[in-house]
Amino acid sequence: MSGGCFITFEGIEGSGKTTQLKLLATHLRERGQRVVAVREPGGTPLGEKLREVLLHPESDPVPLAELFLLEAARAQLTAQVIVPALAAGAFVLADRYADSSLAYQAAGRGLPWEQVATLNAVACAGVVPHRTVLLELPVAISLSRARRRPSTTATNRRFEDETLAFHARVAEGYQHLARQFPDRVRIVDGTGPAEAVQQRVLAALRGVLP
Repeated sequence: MSGGCFITFEGIEGSGKTTQLKLLATHLRERGQRVVAVREPGGTPLGEKLREVLLHPESDPVPLAELFLLEAARAQLTAQVIVPALAAGAFVLADRYADSSLAYQAAGRGLPWEQVATLNAVACAGVVPHRTVLLELPVAISLSRARRRPSTTATNRRFEDETLAFHARVAEGYQHLARQFPDRVRIVDGTGPAEAVQQRVLAALRGVLP
C-alpha cells in the first residue's frame, strides 16, 4: 500500500461514524484533497447486494456465514476501490473495515479471534489503515440512538435488534483492538455535539492529515 492515506471509522451502532466521516471528507475537500469515501459492507455493486442480505432481519446467517459474506464484500471493496484510490494518492475514508469483523464476529458472535484475523488478512490483501478512529459512547445510549435514526428500517435493522449484551461484547472487542494497536487505533469520545466530536477526531488524526 502506498501513495494515499487510509483512515477508518469504527464503533458500535449509533456511535456517530457516518457523521464524522462526512465531516472529515468535507474538511479535506475544502483543503484541496481528493477524497474517496466508502462503507462496509458495500461500496461496490456486489458489496451493496451483500449488504442488503447481511442487514435484513430475515437473512439470519450463522456466525461463520455472516463472516464469509462480510469478507467477500471486503475483498471486492479492497481490490476494486481502496487499492486503486490509494495508488492514485487519495484519502480513503471508510465507514468500517476489518476491525469491525474482529469486534462483531469474534468478540460479539464468539468466533475464534485468530480465525477472523486470518480471513481479514486474506480479504484485505495487505491493506491496513494508517489510522483508525474508534468513536466511543455508552452502549445503551449508542444503541438507543441507532434504533431511532431515520435510516434504520424494517429491512436493515438486524444488528440494531441485537441485545444490549451483544453490543457490550462488541464494545469490549473494540477496546481490545485499541489496546492491541495503540499507534493505529485512537479512541475518541463520541459524546456531545457533532462539531465538538469533530475537533476530537481531528486531534486524533494529527500526523496523518495535511
